[in-house]
Amino acid sequence: MALRALHDLPAPAKLNRFLHVVGRRDDGYHLLQSVFVLIDWADRLHFERREDGRLARHDLSAALPADDLCLRAARALQAASGCTLGADIHIDKQVPWGAGMGGGSSDAATTLLALNRLWGLGWTRTSLCELGLELGADVPFFVAGRSAFVQGIGEQLTPMRVPAAQYAVVKPPQGIATRDIFEHPLLARDTGTVIVTGSFDVTGFTGWPAEWAAEFGQNDLQPAAEDRCPEVAQAASWLKTRYGNSRMTGSGSAVFATVTESSGSAGSPLATFPVEALPPGWVGRMCRGLDEHPLRGWASD
Repeated sequence: MALRALHDLPAPAKLNRFLHVVGRRDDGYHLLQSVFVLIDWADRLHFERREDGRLARHDLSAALPADDLCLRAARALQAASGCTLGADIHIDKQVPWGAGMGGGSSDAATTLLALNRLWGLGWTRTSLCELGLELGADVPFFVAGRSAFVQGIGEQLTPMRVPAAQYAVVKPPQGIATRDIFEHPLLARDTGTVIVTGSFDVTGFTGWPAEWAAEFGQNDLQPAAEDRCPEVAQAASWLKTRYGNSRMTGSGSAVFATVTESSGSAGSPLATFPVEALPPGWVGRMCRGLDEHPLRGWASD
């Protein structure tokens, strides 16, 4: 019997444990190296099958742009598969905008995984990742659904297992345009590449290199971001005062601190986040790192 609806599906955010700009291609795209980790701060999506082929989005919280990545992902899968079905897509937006946490890309990935099942397409994860790359460089990471060492413009993914951790994440209300950061004169574009040898196995990484501890590397975008948006520096200082470390994630204004390396597993309680101490207009919460995307099993390799 055909599925009619899929409800309460997560679209988890991500953090960049580090982000290095190691070069620039002739077409202007910057070459990156990073480690992406999934966290349990997530949007929630609901899908209802339509027989008329129409695709419609319904915003349950914050209003999204008229043509967001979810609708673009749905159209792309519909066109590539030749499917004549449609869907009503309901989004409860929880991950903050302009945070550098990949919220829009994650929504697109959950849309691809959900509609692949709702429409009975049977596409593999590899095929969904290839389609996702046409939508944005971060989308394949969320479809693949595991922490990863990321290279290129974000499309080269090597799965890896990151130690369990908790992360205090804060975002000031101000946002930053990604273009402003990448065009900023303070942006370093020549950080040395990370060379990984030995136990780093592209077929399935089983450990975290000792030299990649919590404070390894930096986010090369942070100096430019702090110049454009002083609140990023304020957020970094706020977290460092409380947890002893802080770092901007991605190209947005969110900043995180690694709270613990030894706990954060599914059975351990989360540390308490000092919500009452946040400056007015800021949002924040304590997050747990995820071993894999909750919907990873929805597509075969």
